[in-house]
Amino acid sequence: MRNVINILCILCFTASSFAQKNLSLDEAIKIALHRNTTLQKAENNLNVSEGSVKVAYGNLLPSLNANGSFNWNRSEDKGGYINVGSTVIKIPPSTTESRSYSASVSSNWTLFDGLSNFSTLSQSKDNLESARLQLENLKQSIVFQTITLYYAVINAQQLMKVQEDNVKWNKRNLETIIERNKLGAVTIADVYSQQVKEGNAELSLIQAKNSYETAKSNLLSYLALNVFDNYTFADSLTASEKNILESKLAEDYSNLSALVSTALENRADYKSAQFDLKSAEEGINIARGGHLPRLTNFISYSLRSNELKNLLDSRTYSIGLTLSLPIFSGFRISNNVQSAEVGVDNTKLALSDLERTIKQNIQKTYLDLQAAEKSLEVNRTNVIAAEQNRKVQEERYALGSSTLLDVLTANSDYTTARTNYISAQFSYIQLSKQLKYYIGALNYKKYE
Repeated sequence: MRNVINILCILCFTASSFAQKNLSLDEAIKIALHRNTTLQKAENNLNVSEGSVKVAYGNLLPSLNANGSFNWNRSEDKGGYINVGSTVIKIPPSTTESRSYSASVSSNWTLFDGLSNFSTLSQSKDNLESARLQLENLKQSIVFQTITLYYAVINAQQLMKVQEDNVKWNKRNLETIIERNKLGAVTIADVYSQQVKEGNAELSLIQAKNSYETAKSNLLSYLALNVFDNYTFADSLTASEKNILESKLAEDYSNLSALVSTALENRADYKSAQFDLKSAEEGINIARGGHLPRLTNFISYSLRSNELKNLLDSRTYSIGLTLSLPIFSGFRISNNVQSAEVGVDNTKLALSDLERTIKQNIQKTYLDLQAAEKSLEVNRTNVIAAEQNRKVQEERYALGSSTLLDVLTANSDYTTARTNYISAQFSYIQLSKQLKYYIGALNYKKYE
């Protein structure tokens, strides 16, 4: 009985160790948004930007400081002798002590600094908004990258099934040819030719399996999952993916100008670059503030006494204004202004480059989508034609009116047609997602 229990425990452990975990596209995206370390760093940096805004508000307010001190001194003199004229005088030992207490409250307030403090506040707000938009763009990029890697897995999985079917067909065909050779209907050369084809089909299957495992490893690594865990993926297209294949997206997105306008309105990275430009322009105002006078206010209230109980008896009140006029700073301020202006010019160039890149990406993706749509139609027809041609060649070969080479060529064409059709399907679906990503319409909030 104990042996039976041990065997059952081993079987349960083995089953749990190799239990398959189903991973859908939506689940993969959710995992990516929660585990991506780059995203986590960006979220941490966002907290820093929020803190910078608080500091900028604090610079508009007066500072307040409180101080307190206690001093104690003790002096001991063992005494001695001093000679005054011809008289020696003895000085007795002595001990003295002193204590002092003090407390103060002071405040400093920058009343005017060339409006640099207000520009700093505006700049920090722009930087915060830019950081938020960069975080949003990063989330969209993670969603799109996950989609790309997931479809690479599904595509490789479908292609592996094609090669599995090809191996099965070649095995069946080899068995048929061997039997026909025994009956004298075909030559031994046909047997050898089919054996070669079967070996090549098995090699292609091994290569397809390796491609599938590589694609799966890339996805799991990106999701920060264990690449050795046994995951299963969708083995068929979802309803939404089938709708994409049946739709005419190239016609829906035919207005490129409208697509570009939509992208410039929606793209988080483009809006973030616009806030970067505003922040750089505020940097010029901050630098120019160094040319203007600076006015500060000082207020203090202090107490001092040799005895703690009399601390409130001695009070000092102070108030003052300090006006600083920058006459010459070794061209430092002028250099700061020039550097800020260069920063604005470079930010404008970066914004212009980004706009051109957006237009180029949209145009290229649209053209690729058009080509993919046509390729989808052609390859769908090719699969039907290749399948029918293989059936015809098999029937003709069975009747002796066709050669084995014709059958093998027909099967190779059919396998190639299926491979091309599957690749065309996933290429079309991915391009549709890619176009949404480029126009800023890829939704990530539903996965958070």
